Amino acid sequence: MTEPDKGVTVAQEVKPPYGTILQELEAGMVVPFLGAAASRVGCVGNAPGTLPSGRSLSEALALDARFPAQDAADNWDLAKVSSYYVDGSSRSALRRKLRDVFASGSYKPNSLHRLLASVSRTLLIVTTNYDTLLEEAFKDAGKDFDVIVYPADNREYANALLWWKHGATEPVKLKSNDFDEEDLGKTTTIYKLHGSVRPHTDKWDNFVITEEDYIRFLSRMNQAVPGAFRKYFSTRFFLFLGYGLNDWNLRVLLREVGASEAVSWAILHQPSPFETVLWNRRKVTLFNVTLEEFVAEMEAELQRKHGKTGP
Repeated sequence: MTEPDKGVTVAQEVKPPYGTILQELEAGMVVPFLGAAASRVGCVGNAPGTLPSGRSLSEALALDARFPAQDAADNWDLAKVSSYYVDGSSRSALRRKLRDVFASGSYKPNSLHRLLASVSRTLLIVTTNYDTLLEEAFKDAGKDFDVIVYPADNREYANALLWWKHGATEPVKLKSNDFDEEDLGKTTTIYKLHGSVRPHTDKWDNFVITEEDYIRFLSRMNQAVPGAFRKYFSTRFFLFLGYGLNDWNLRVLLREVGASEAVSWAILHQPSPFETVLWNRRKVTLFNVTLEEFVAEMEAELQRKHGKTGP
């Protein structure tokens, strides 16, 4: 029998420290990072009422644009397919297509969104997702929250941040270096790094999705992740939910964000050996459990600690 690689930190048999994670979430000392899989917790395939996976979205765009794929796997490269879609039509056409998907009102917050809304008091939550399911979960829970979007897809505001304070219909526009660390920690803040739709207007829709978008976004990383955020990050735990590291742009993003000196955790079901090594190099303890299992265990921990059921 082959001995396991003792240099790789993958807790396949050890469970996540659910009690510690809950304690630090409630204290505002954890920064959850939500990847694409976080918006599909509980989803089975492409059943009606479920947000499409990145692969499904890419396949839909490829079909519309008649993407010249040599094999089926070519249709799964969302950045490349999106670039081709724009080249064959326009950026506005792609925005309308994405808005039809992410602002349709057909999807509901899942158990992970509701869990974060339930435990949050003054969290900073970072997400690369375009949908507004997390925001809807906070509204449903009656919790105050601000939304900050880095508008990389909007040339007029590309070097600024758009900050919707709780209940505001229009954002405050400010330069990255004008953002004060003292503004963080007063209420929960949802920080949308790759853009977002807005439920009632397309005026502020932004998407980092094409190959060119990612290159431009990463070249402006100092504006996208201002110094105030980096300082805030330096004293917090990181909790990565729904992130694989197969995409190069995510690897660069997570490296540039910079982890704190504290232990960080990642929840990823059946990681590849490649992903395992990369998480380990980032000093992140990786737990091989599903997000569904993670949420169920956290809800059980809430019951144990507070005598109440999950959201």
